[in-house]
This record gives sequence, structure tokens and C-alpha cells, in this order.
Amino acid sequence: MSNLSTILLTVLFIIILVNPDAKAWLMRQVASTGILNSSISEAAEKPGTAAYTGLMLKNEDGTLIDSSHLKNKVVFINFWASWCPPCRAEFPSVEKLYNKYKTNPDIVFLTVNLDDNPALGKTYLKEKGFTVPFITPAGNIPEALYSGSLPTTVVLDKNGEIRLHHTGVADYSKDSFYQQIDSLLK
Repeated sequence: MSNLSTILLTVLFIIILVNPDAKAWLMRQVASTGILNSSISEAAEKPGTAAYTGLMLKNEDGTLIDSSHLKNKVVFINFWASWCPPCRAEFPSVEKLYNKYKTNPDIVFLTVNLDDNPALGKTYLKEKGFTVPFITPAGNIPEALYSGSLPTTVVLDKNGEIRLHHTGVADYSKDSFYQQIDSLLK
């Protein structure tokens, strides 16, 4: 009997190692506990330059996103790639967050795909039925927002100040996170 359990655990481990969706599922289970989440911080004493200054992005049809549209709005930025298991793990929670707030004019969602081939990111969203905006970089990304780790999530307040900067998988579909977003929207 112990050989059977060893074989089953070995097979399960191999599946998790080679299948990105299996890895994502396992990471989603860990993320759902909330132990990996960070919280939105208090605002800085003195507002500085808006964190989105210098951020050049384009939407799905190739139109540049005017950063003036981000002023006086809460901005949720998620940097992701379709090949990234932690990105896949947290994407269902990003989609839930987006669906909860997508009609609110005071919040902007920038889900920035960093696949070398953007078509792979589009295909992933379509296959999974995700409706978040498909955004790609149109220039360098300021290091204050993204320094190379995927996924990276940044939340800016209405003054453009970074209030959350989280690298790694997290669950953004929790009531506690919604309450933090609601407080920024006030």
C-alpha cells in the first residue's frame, strides 16, 4: 500500500511540475488562504510625482493609453504573462475584482501583458473566458512600478501614489481587499 501512495504522490508531483494549469491551481489554493497577500498602505505625507508618469501603454487595438485619463482615479495595474504559473493562479481573482468594479468610473484596470508574443496572452484570455482589458507596453515601464518579477500588482490612489506594490501570487477577490479598494475610491 505504501508503494501505491508513493507512486500516486510522484505522479501528482510530476503533473504539477509540467502542467502550468496544475501549478496555477496549486498556487491558487495557497493564495486563497490570504497568507501571501499584502495590504494597501497609508498615503505618503507629501505627494510626489504620480507613479504612472512615464508609463506608456497601448490597448488591444494598438491605441496609446493617455496617462491623463488616470488622474484622479484609483489605478489597478497587474503585470502578467500567459506562461507564468503564478500569474495564471491569481488571474481568476483579478477577473473577479475587475467584474466587481468595471462599471465604476473612478477605477482603471491596466492588466499589462508581458508575453514576448502578445498573441499568446490574447489567446490565454480568450481560452479562459477572461474579460479584463488586454494592455501591452508601448515603451519602457518605470522601475517604480515593475522591476522584473511576475506577477507584479500595483495599486495607485487618486493622487497617483503607490499604495500597494506586490510581487508574486495573491488573491484579489477577498472582501478585505474590496474594502481597501472602496476606501481608496472615497
